[in-house]
This record gives sequence, structure tokens and C-alpha cells, in this order.
Amino acid sequence: MPKAIRLFVRGVDAMNRVIGRFAMYLIFAMLAVLLYSSISKTFADPAIWTLETAQFLMVAYFLLGGGYSMQLDAHVRMDLFYSRWSPRTSAIMDAITVGFLIFYLIFLLYGGISSTQYALQYGETSYSAWSPYMAPIKIIMTLGVALMLLQTIATFFKDIAAARGETL
Repeated sequence: MPKAIRLFVRGVDAMNRVIGRFAMYLIFAMLAVLLYSSISKTFADPAIWTLETAQFLMVAYFLLGGGYSMQLDAHVRMDLFYSRWSPRTSAIMDAITVGFLIFYLIFLLYGGISSTQYALQYGETSYSAWSPYMAPIKIIMTLGVALMLLQTIATFFKDIAAARGETL
């Protein structure tokens, strides 16, 4: 594989590793918010911001960790035929399915950018009683999809290399 592709794959892997490991700890922030919510409902007036904050943290956890999860090959895979195939055949089929995922993520990224622009332009807020601005979470969502797209492209290059009998 060309040096530019190797550098791209290493760079994307490193970036998603750092962001994914950071995102892993967001689950603890979400648990803290939910614990505070439970305590405040029991002993005081309930806070109106806790449920939506926990939802936003879960979205960030899920989307920012997606690329790292893909890098670790931790996604769920239907294994009817896959385990019987040779490594080369598996790599070819992975490259084909990753091609479909790239196509899907491009459309998802386009929608995310459009939605984020709308939220920024019009000051979109949630319809809840708390009514937070939606732009920060939409920016995080769009960033998560972009990171997943970059990792998917890197995975595509790894699959092509594996099909050719090379390693990246």
C-alpha cells in the first residue's frame, strides 16, 4: 500500500483510539447525573435537566466511541458463513460491506451537517421544560459520524491490504 494510505490509517487509528478512550468515561458522567437525579427526586425538588443531560451523554458515548469500536472489531457480526471463510475471502467480503457502510455514513454525515447548521443558525432548542440548545449535541453527533466515516475508510484500506495478503 502507498505510504499516504499507511499514514492515513495510522493517523485515523490513533485519533479514534484517543477519542474512543475518552468517550468510555462518559458512561461514568452519565451514571453520576442519573444518581443525582435519583437523589434529588427522593430528598428535594427534582432537577429538570438530568434526564436530557443523561441522554446527551449517552449519545456522545455511543457516537464518539463508534470509530474506536470499529477499530477494535467489536461490532456485532452475523456469523453464518464468516467463520468458515478463509482470511482472504473474509477480507474481500468485509471490503464490500464496508463500501456500503461508507455510502450510508456519507448520507448520515450530510444530514448531520445540515441539521447542525440549522441548529446554529436558528438557535434550535429542545421541546422539553429545560429547553437546552441543540447545537452542542448536534456538533458532537456530526463529529462522531465523521470519525466513524474516517475509521470506516481506514478499515476499507485494511481489508484491501488483507485481501492482497499485506498488513497495514
